[in-house]
Amino acid sequence: MIRKVILGVVLAGLLPGEPMAQNQHPESGQSPYKNTYVKDVFVAENEFRNMKPETIRPRSFDQARHILPAPFWEGHLREVEMYWHAWKIAVGNIRQPQADSGFVAPYLDIAYNGNIFMWDASFMMMFARYGYHFFPFQRTLDNFYAHQHPDGFICREIRADGSDCFERYDPTSTGPNILPWAELMYYRQFGNLDRLHKVFPVLCSYANWWRLNRSWPNGTYWSSGWGTGMDNMPRVPKGYNPIFSHGHMEWVDACLQKIMVNDMLLQIGFYTERWQEIEELEDENRYLREHINTCMWDDREGFLFDRCADGRLNGTKGVHAYWVLHTDVLPKQRLDRLVAHLADTATFARPHRVPSLSADHKKYNDAGRYWQGGIWPSSNYMIIDGLWRKGYRELAQEIAENHYNAVFEVWKKTGTFWEYYAPEKIEPGFMARKDFVGWTGLPPIAVFIEYILGIKSDFAEGTIEWNITHCEAHGIERYPYGPESLVGLKVKSRGALGETPVISVETPVPFTLTVTWGDNCRRSVKVERSGTVKLAEK
Repeated sequence: MIRKVILGVVLAGLLPGEPMAQNQHPESGQSPYKNTYVKDVFVAENEFRNMKPETIRPRSFDQARHILPAPFWEGHLREVEMYWHAWKIAVGNIRQPQADSGFVAPYLDIAYNGNIFMWDASFMMMFARYGYHFFPFQRTLDNFYAHQHPDGFICREIRADGSDCFERYDPTSTGPNILPWAELMYYRQFGNLDRLHKVFPVLCSYANWWRLNRSWPNGTYWSSGWGTGMDNMPRVPKGYNPIFSHGHMEWVDACLQKIMVNDMLLQIGFYTERWQEIEELEDENRYLREHINTCMWDDREGFLFDRCADGRLNGTKGVHAYWVLHTDVLPKQRLDRLVAHLADTATFARPHRVPSLSADHKKYNDAGRYWQGGIWPSSNYMIIDGLWRKGYRELAQEIAENHYNAVFEVWKKTGTFWEYYAPEKIEPGFMARKDFVGWTGLPPIAVFIEYILGIKSDFAEGTIEWNITHCEAHGIERYPYGPESLVGLKVKSRGALGETPVISVETPVPFTLTVTWGDNCRRSVKVERSGTVKLAEK
């Protein structure tokens, strides 16, 4: 529980300009419901709720090509073409806020039904951040923050007219909460501390709403098919609806995501010097870590499962368990066993990786059938990023290349991107939506830059990391590094992977460049100015 909320909670009475009900525009003053809000004092700090809407007209895609990062890869023109095609669709999906919607900024539409989705939008920001100097895509999230309720609730799906799609106590009304992950990813790349100050109270109050409204008496968390974002995955016991019901289960991904969120809020709290206000989150995380290891780990299977009301584990192996890669929950031996399933052809190592549901489950479908085996760019990015950060870098690279190449082959065949993909054949998933950018911007943009070209950065730490895995000349121009700087990185062609790369850099700011290549060769160099980088021998 967040201490500030415990001390500051008051009953009834709305703050000026607050929404009266979750399915009404914040300023409508009309409500079909009694006012039952228990106000969270962090919400009073939410600047987004009182912002005036802003219209920002995007420039054309032709102009975008001269502003967005420009990758090159000798002999691989089609891959670069796919990168630009993804951006073209994304730029075409920028929408302006409707009048009287309560939306405060233009947003990147998810290419689904005209509504904005919290889960999708958070993942979309992970590729859209590379367009930072072209358009303020991050402000997509501001529209969720502007619609926060007095008790901290934020609906997971909001219509273009500003109305929530779900009543706040509906089991499907919100989640997954990965907003802090998206915000921190932006912070690491651009170092905008002012942004963290603004979002901190919003994210704290939303996390506290989860604690008060999505937890069981024992302190674990629950969700639903829609609430997890994985609609029809077979997880709940027989007799419960797999999409709409919580099934009276402890949901392992909801618990893991709460740990991740708490850790990230504490990080943001340290950056903003407000961590003392939420230090109780450390206690919650200690409890959840112990409970997950004691009650949700199956040692025979070497896997994490949801826990039913009678104490049994449900036995459904799915990608939801791999949110553990973004926490410190499992000891190394257990994490190794869980990760090993990703390389097992009987479970997750299918022709296109990683299926959302294990291939040995009776509901697994060769065509994907949504979350019954479908390959989702969102969950794949979560797994790849988590593997890389946890040190399973060879496996992360392998899965990233497999996923990227499959999306590339389908793009060549069909000329577009798809909502999700089939696991057993290199083709779109069953009834998947096309032209989906959307989170399918992740493979052609984010995965391409970070794992195919191999470039990652952390402006907050003053570092750029380059994992060079190709012999052809390649690199990127106008790579966004910090709030204003654009960096160029180029490597010349080589005769063999083990040959020391010849790298040139264009930069207006200094940074530490760490380069890896060949058989575990690794060098770190302080780059002070533009020019050729000398990878000195140790």
